[in-house]
Amino acid sequence: MELRIDKLLAHMGYGTRKEVKKLLKSGAVKVDGAPVRDAKTKVRPDEQIVTVWGETVEYKPFIYLMMNKPSGVVSATEDAVEETVVDLLEEEDRAFSPFPVGRLDKDTEGLLLLTNDGQLAHQLLSPKKHVPKTYFAVVDGEVTEADVAAFRRGVVLDDGYETKPAKLVVLKSGLRSDVEVTITEGKFHQVKRMFQAVGKRVVYLKRMQMGPLALDPDLAVGEYRELTDEEVDMLKQYRPEMNEKKGT
Repeated sequence: MELRIDKLLAHMGYGTRKEVKKLLKSGAVKVDGAPVRDAKTKVRPDEQIVTVWGETVEYKPFIYLMMNKPSGVVSATEDAVEETVVDLLEEEDRAFSPFPVGRLDKDTEGLLLLTNDGQLAHQLLSPKKHVPKTYFAVVDGEVTEADVAAFRRGVVLDDGYETKPAKLVVLKSGLRSDVEVTITEGKFHQVKRMFQAVGKRVVYLKRMQMGPLALDPDLAVGEYRELTDEEVDMLKQYRPEMNEKKGT
């Protein structure tokens, strides 16, 4: 796999792209012993030796990205017709072959994790794990305490499936209501179908949180960034069953 030297060093924690460019200009970076000053230089980190001030850069093969997914884009690595979330990534990030962890509907916005770490993805997606996902929704119709109670019990979807208990918080109730919904499973169009089950229609949906990872409020729709080391560690150590035992 070929990567631009500035992307590699930024990915490995040597600073922002701007800071990495300064580092390159200083002559501190060498590839196989030869100084590299051009940020666009392509390297093969799994084959070549990259050093900074004489210290070898230990290449990590995984990438973890948080995206504020826009509406109109599908959660897939490729599609013959539609634009995908992977299409929104820079070429250097696509080189890691990341994939979306779970799916957001085409018209749903918000938090989407992309990674090439299959083990972490499985940990977050396994039905046995019951990883909670929280959504903000705008709903046509007045959401009532009866709806809150129904969600708490679990509702029967149009195909006869009875959902696991969900937490519904009414932020604003009226002809059009603002709510937060937390579910621990991921059935097709689940939040929309749950509201259909109580006679209401979701007109806007945005995922705000997945497990311990919350959407960065500074990320504009369509933007993404790499997770911090702390966020990656938090996801890897997360055990939702522990929270259930604590009653959270």
